[in-house]
Amino acid sequence: MPLLPEEPQIHESAQGPRATPASGRTAPTPRPVPGPRPVAPPRPGRPGPVRPMPAQRTPREPVVAAPGPSAPAAAPAAATPQIQLIPASAEGALDAAEEAVDLLLESGRVPGEVLVITTGQPHPWAAHELSFGETAYWAQHDAGDDVFYADASVVGRAKARPVVVVAVNGGPDAVATALPLALGRAGTLLIVCGDPQQINSVLGAGV
Repeated sequence: MPLLPEEPQIHESAQGPRATPASGRTAPTPRPVPGPRPVAPPRPGRPGPVRPMPAQRTPREPVVAAPGPSAPAAAPAAATPQIQLIPASAEGALDAAEEAVDLLLESGRVPGEVLVITTGQPHPWAAHELSFGETAYWAQHDAGDDVFYADASVVGRAKARPVVVVAVNGGPDAVATALPLALGRAGTLLIVCGDPQQINSVLGAGV
């Protein structure tokens, strides 16, 4: 008869199998740890051990795909070049532009990223190259491997470059048309060397 009260103690062993489902629940918990491995989705062989958790992968994949297209959409939003003004007289504007180009190249700028525009007398390099004909002159422009000097009258033909330097060395009428065109050709930086009042009258408060 004393054995009978010991039988309810055997019921305590029923708690043993309860521990096994708990351990079964803990088994999937370490499996999400290899979850960061889906960062390399091109390898379909490794996801094999994670197949018992397919429901978790399906929501993660569309979330990763969603930010992808939104990133390039934000890039074209910001496209306003910075404007820098270097005060100079009409006689010294060309020299100031040359100094600005030297500083750009010393700071690491590639020569093909710089376009120099003159509103008055053409740059000596442009005059020299044009003596060989416009075909050879514009061929160097299209090559894009060196600083290109252009007169304000041909700015409309010049392609955009990251940096545009304008030497306001004369021609009030040319300044009014050349500065807005130069602003449109500048990708990230527009440097204007000349009379501040004349430049502000054309570009306004943006300088």
